[in-house]
Amino acid sequence: MIDPPERVLVVVAHPDDIDFGKAGTVAQLTAAGSYVAYCLATSGEAGEDDMTISSEELAATREQEQTTAASVLGVTSLHWLHHPDGMVENNLALRRDISRVIRIEKPDVVISQSPFRNLESTYGSHPDHMETAEATIRAVYPDSRNPRSFTTELLDQGFEPHTVPAMWIGGQDQPDLFVDITDAFEKKMQALRSHVSQVAKRDADFDLGKLMREWGERTAEKGEMDAGRLAEGYRVLNTA
Repeated sequence: MIDPPERVLVVVAHPDDIDFGKAGTVAQLTAAGSYVAYCLATSGEAGEDDMTISSEELAATREQEQTTAASVLGVTSLHWLHHPDGMVENNLALRRDISRVIRIEKPDVVISQSPFRNLESTYGSHPDHMETAEATIRAVYPDSRNPRSFTTELLDQGFEPHTVPAMWIGGQDQPDLFVDITDAFEKKMQALRSHVSQVAKRDADFDLGKLMREWGERTAEKGEMDAGRLAEGYRVLNTA
């Protein structure tokens, strides 16, 4: 374990991505006094098969659900980039938009998803996740610190360069940072269940809490924690 960073920015593709994979970490960080902000590439407007619901209505619903989930964990600053759900691209526009948020929030640590495909998990390898993660890494270095990156859109608009000292990258086969979320597990589940449009049916069909507990136990085992502990794991990238 390391001392909690003063300021943290979590960057993901969709509403509920944070709460499935990182909510326990966020709860522990805010409890320890860290300031945490969120940046979401999309509003999740493609996350429903019922075509009688408009994309605009779904986006509004999912933004509200994420705002509610964030408040459970003590997070009130959310940045919505409004890139198209299901069609996120690691391009200059996304790098610019993430860099702007980094310059606004000035984090000590950026937490991201994994840029790598996991051949054991279709869900974990959603293209939006990988594209957002790679764009985040590129925004951390070199874009957010380089005054010549997107000068007209950023520096000339008053967004001063900021160097992020470290990233925590989730979804790794061999994490080297393990956050014990045992005491924060109920808060994680409360935040996750705030995403009613996404998890209510799953929760009715099977025990979502049991699944999340199993994920946490497997990660804790990798971290050689005591039996019964739960963890979320990350690969630390020094970006200073």
